Amino acid sequence: MPAAESKTGQPSVSRNRLVLPVYTAAIFVSALLLFSVQPLFTKMVLPRLGGSPAVWSVAMVFFQSLLLMGYVYAHLLMRINNRLIPILVHVAVLVLAFATLPLAIAVRWGEPPTSGYAIWLLGLFVASIGLPFFALAANNPLLQAWFVRTGHPDGTDPYFLYASSNIGSFLALLSYPFVFEPIFTLRMQNLLWTGGYGLLIALIAACGLLLWRSPALVPDRVVAESEVPPPSLATRARWVFLAAVPSGLLIAVTAHISTDVAAAPLLWVLPLSLYLLTWVLVFQTRPLLPHKWMLRAQPVAIAGVIVLLAVGGEQNLLLTLGGHQLGFFVIAMACHGELARTRPPARYLTGFYVALSFGGMVGGLFAGLIAPNVFSWIAEYPVLIVLAALCRPIGNERWPGLSRWLWPLAVAIALLLIVPSQMRGETFEWFEAHRVYLAGGVAVLGMLLALVFDTARLKLAAIAALALVLVRVYPADDGRVDTVRSFFGVHKIVTTPGGRYHVLMHGTTIHGAQKFLNVDGTPVAGRPEPISYYHKDGGIGQAITAVRERKGAPLRVAAIGVGSGTLACSAAPGEAWKFFEIDQTMVDTARDSRYFTYVQNCQPDFRPVIGDARLTFAREADGLYDLIIVDAYSSDAIPIHLATQEAMKIYKDKLAPQGVVLMHVSNRHLELASVVVGIADANGMKSWVYDEDSGRDDDYIFATNVVVSARADADVGKLAASDKWEATDAKADQRVWTDDYCNVLGAVYRRLRDGE
Repeated sequence: MPAAESKTGQPSVSRNRLVLPVYTAAIFVSALLLFSVQPLFTKMVLPRLGGSPAVWSVAMVFFQSLLLMGYVYAHLLMRINNRLIPILVHVAVLVLAFATLPLAIAVRWGEPPTSGYAIWLLGLFVASIGLPFFALAANNPLLQAWFVRTGHPDGTDPYFLYASSNIGSFLALLSYPFVFEPIFTLRMQNLLWTGGYGLLIALIAACGLLLWRSPALVPDRVVAESEVPPPSLATRARWVFLAAVPSGLLIAVTAHISTDVAAAPLLWVLPLSLYLLTWVLVFQTRPLLPHKWMLRAQPVAIAGVIVLLAVGGEQNLLLTLGGHQLGFFVIAMACHGELARTRPPARYLTGFYVALSFGGMVGGLFAGLIAPNVFSWIAEYPVLIVLAALCRPIGNERWPGLSRWLWPLAVAIALLLIVPSQMRGETFEWFEAHRVYLAGGVAVLGMLLALVFDTARLKLAAIAALALVLVRVYPADDGRVDTVRSFFGVHKIVTTPGGRYHVLMHGTTIHGAQKFLNVDGTPVAGRPEPISYYHKDGGIGQAITAVRERKGAPLRVAAIGVGSGTLACSAAPGEAWKFFEIDQTMVDTARDSRYFTYVQNCQPDFRPVIGDARLTFAREADGLYDLIIVDAYSSDAIPIHLATQEAMKIYKDKLAPQGVVLMHVSNRHLELASVVVGIADANGMKSWVYDEDSGRDDDYIFATNVVVSARADADVGKLAASDKWEATDAKADQRVWTDDYCNVLGAVYRRLRDGE
């Protein structure tokens, strides 16, 4: 075999100089492609399922499962005692995958079912990008194993290449929302990714050539490693556990900040970036953050997360978002640091990566598929926080006698707090008034025990579990809270103290409310009055009244989004209102008289069309509706595909000759009014913007931001002359959102810039 090598049988210095940069470049580009395709293709899929945050969770399950398959494939391929066969097989797989590009949603997967979304979505991912992603997934362990066999001096400990891989992954994720999404269309992103895949094939072929032309002899130090016994079953099981906990936490934290704090798709990528950053840091030759520091900080992070869960997410949004992600980062650093500390010699590298990827898949399956179908709230988050305490290494407790007395004290306090209030005397009223602080106090006590006494991990987990039980028994929400969970998120139905109002919430955003009791405590009689954003004096109420008066006859209305069913009571006698909703649980909630009675009192024959509105509404007859109301936003995230130039064309086609489109764009994090004005202008329509604070938040009547669009001024009636409605032109310097392009970061920037 031709090879440039020294007289000792080792590769020459010049070859070694070439091997490291080529392998590093190949691993870096592979990781860049592996993680840039995740937000890219998931964004392509989002419109099929209403922009639900759960699409990202299921996508993560798919990616982690394919990662495991790729690692197993690499492990088996490297068991072949022949250098050339693994090279030829893998290059052939890459070329075959390249033939399926550019990326596209597979044929016959265009329209989702009305149930079983997760399984359908997994099938879509497998059929559409299964082979290209599988080939990418195998590269990291495979190239590291090849690198060991090139005889390079650094080949005895190739784990530093794993850091290079994760740097590529980290940069890919951060660059997507800040560079690629704002600048390039989806089509251009797809073409760039396809070009990168071609470059990767050339780099991997070069790696294979360098391996094939390397000396047949294995370095002496690698031979010595063959005498090291393989890792035990217990060690492999611990690797799986240490990988599963942060992997599950990744999905759970993302679900929490997307559901219970502030659902914004831009934020989905941040926890994953932190997750990858931990891999970069722990596998450095000299870690920037020493593992012993992270082990010390882990109990603090666990206590901090419990305190945040006890306090809730509405007090300080940025602090809460930062706090949850900082806690996740520290916990993941501790877990991954343990993996790096216990990594095996290079001989067992591929098996080590199989264990890591298997753990990642297990954690992802629990948090992404099992938990949403078992729990009615984001229970997987606290469960995984407790398991994180078990990820600590076994250590010797300092002053075990004192520690033995202190941690049961925390248990006693917790049990005392859990005793039902009716079983206590007035002495315990103080506990009721300070329940949030006491729940956090138990968590902090557990943290102090771990730091001062080096408390056994089982005790720390028990204290964390008790503190989290307190959080659930005594939630931060006032009044009674019921939760409803579906593929599209977790909704809370809050009954305010005294039962005066019932409020529908998604995360910290109110989506509807109904008044059940008057100030004097008497039941509200008669037809329910629309409140929250739908009050007759607000933007939505004014627009409905104006279109009704302009027509002078009963309206035919299409409403996209059901919520609490408030709009059902905005209909006048004789009018035909048709609702479109993707989430069956929202329909069930609106129909349930225990929660809301708008539907029961105003539209008892309520039969909404179930499915994504872009698909179902497109089937409606053209020229049918006098008014189309788009009110389908989930928390403060938006289904972008309902706010594009193509979507507005569908709405326009369904309008009667003088019809009007009304879009509700109230949002704390995104400025969307200019987006709607732009997509309307692109379809030859004029727009008027309403943005006014009612000053009646205590009555659950809120500030509303609404845009109405029509073909002519006369179509909107008296709104055209109202000083509360501003005729607004599209901004020449703002790119129109389309199915192929959107700029969420720009919408965030405009909201921050305007100081609203």
